[in-house]
Amino acid sequence: MIPETPTVLVTGGSRGIGRACAVMAAEMGLSVVVNYVGNVEAADYVVSAINLSGGRAIAVQGDVGVEADVLKIYETVDAFGTLVGLVNNAGVIDVASRLDEMSAARLERMFRINVIGSMLVAREAIKRMSTLHGGIGGAIVNVSSAAAYLGGGGQYVDYAASKGAIDIFTQGLAKEVAAEGIRVNAVRPGIIDTEIHASIGQPDRVAQIRDSLPMKREGSAEEVARAIMWLLSDDASYTSGAILNVTGAR
Repeated sequence: MIPETPTVLVTGGSRGIGRACAVMAAEMGLSVVVNYVGNVEAADYVVSAINLSGGRAIAVQGDVGVEADVLKIYETVDAFGTLVGLVNNAGVIDVASRLDEMSAARLERMFRINVIGSMLVAREAIKRMSTLHGGIGGAIVNVSSAAAYLGGGGQYVDYAASKGAIDIFTQGLAKEVAAEGIRVNAVRPGIIDTEIHASIGQPDRVAQIRDSLPMKREGSAEEVARAIMWLLSDDASYTSGAILNVTGAR
């Protein structure tokens, strides 16, 4: 069965990797729900670009770390089309710090958004896509990070630990819903040229470590998005529980 309005939800879709995913999903012929938490101008820009190019998109505000917001996001999804894909991209990082300098509030925020938020968003996607619930199946791609295996020591062990949790969540959930028409995979981006580095107070981070990378260059949001789109597509129809490194061999 082919849905009349196949739709993908991209959380954190207004910037960086999320924005690239939203644009590419529209190019694949999917309707796109662009979730954002605070930057309405950036989200509206993505939606306008998609709609002007002949695609179909809508923006919806919501913090994935707040259950009520997640439910509100899915009200928009339900009104917009039939969910067939989720790019579980929304997440946070914080300034470089050792664990013995981190507050409980920082740790709570990190895991509430990066882990619990991702699980809540996936939970609602399953309710709509699973054949157990009357859905037609679909695909979930969680955005992890190379930090999950590098560890983030001396900088952000909390972020690395949260992404390690996403890796295990991906593998477990893939088994849980495999017989219900849902594939669950993850990508681990490495050093990617996005706004995330400036957000943690290191705007020159990419330039500083570029020469230490195996390929001697950083990756782009579009390179990560292409991997995500493959995992969403039918070309990856027998791929589930996979974690794909997009790290330039890092």
